Amino acid sequence: MKRSCRFLLAWAVLVLGMAATGAMAAPRPIILATTTSTQDSGLLDVLIPMFQRKTGIMVKTIAVGSGQALAMGEKGEADVLLSHSPDAEKKFMAGGHGVHRRIVMHNDFVIVGPPADPAGIKAAGTAPEALKKLAAAAQPWFSRADNSGTHAQEKKLWKTAGFDPMGQKWYLQTGLGMGQTLNVAAEKKGYTLSDRGTYLAMKKVLGMAILCEGDPTLLNVYHVIEVNPGPFPRVNAEGATAFAEFMLSAETQEAIRVFGVEKYGSPLFFPDAGKREE
Repeated sequence: MKRSCRFLLAWAVLVLGMAATGAMAAPRPIILATTTSTQDSGLLDVLIPMFQRKTGIMVKTIAVGSGQALAMGEKGEADVLLSHSPDAEKKFMAGGHGVHRRIVMHNDFVIVGPPADPAGIKAAGTAPEALKKLAAAAQPWFSRADNSGTHAQEKKLWKTAGFDPMGQKWYLQTGLGMGQTLNVAAEKKGYTLSDRGTYLAMKKVLGMAILCEGDPTLLNVYHVIEVNPGPFPRVNAEGATAFAEFMLSAETQEAIRVFGVEKYGSPLFFPDAGKREE
């Protein structure tokens, strides 16, 4: 009896030891702060499971505007960032908040609105000209107004157009992500600036049309940034590096290249890993 008890005790200790060893060996999860477009388009629904299967590292995704994602990085509240606000990203890196900033992919911005186009912006030659027409027609424009990469691009376009829309009755600020802003604009029969990926992913339910596209000023580039762990020991630098390298890998770049083709007839993003930027 005593011998049996000793055996059972030894077995229990062995099992608990194995469980503890397994728990210790499990990689730390990472926090990914990312622009809403990668979430709303459905791209992360494909990539995150791929990464988790490949590395065993669990990912907590926080989808916010690029400005908020970068702010989280500055505070050490995220391990890795996926954003599309180049000017803000360069400032982030200059401040020593990031270790590496590497290009991942691109798509473009489009101006969308009611198919009838009451502002007549489809006839405009450039995006700034389209905004001038919209202002002259005083048609409702919905701005994300959330310090996102899309919002930053919108402000650039208004500046190039030589017009400040703030305070105008037709200029409406949602303070929401891309998908929600598109829904509001569609419901109110207004116009907005969207990344092409999110628009295509939601096109069937929106009833909106692309009315301005192809202007070089509408290029939309995404980068992956590893947060500097120096000031923040809690930052998972190893996990962040693993995620960044995963995003740049040939397998992931191929997944990005084909994402959306079968469902929407065209890719939502174009892979850019390894490309030199102007």
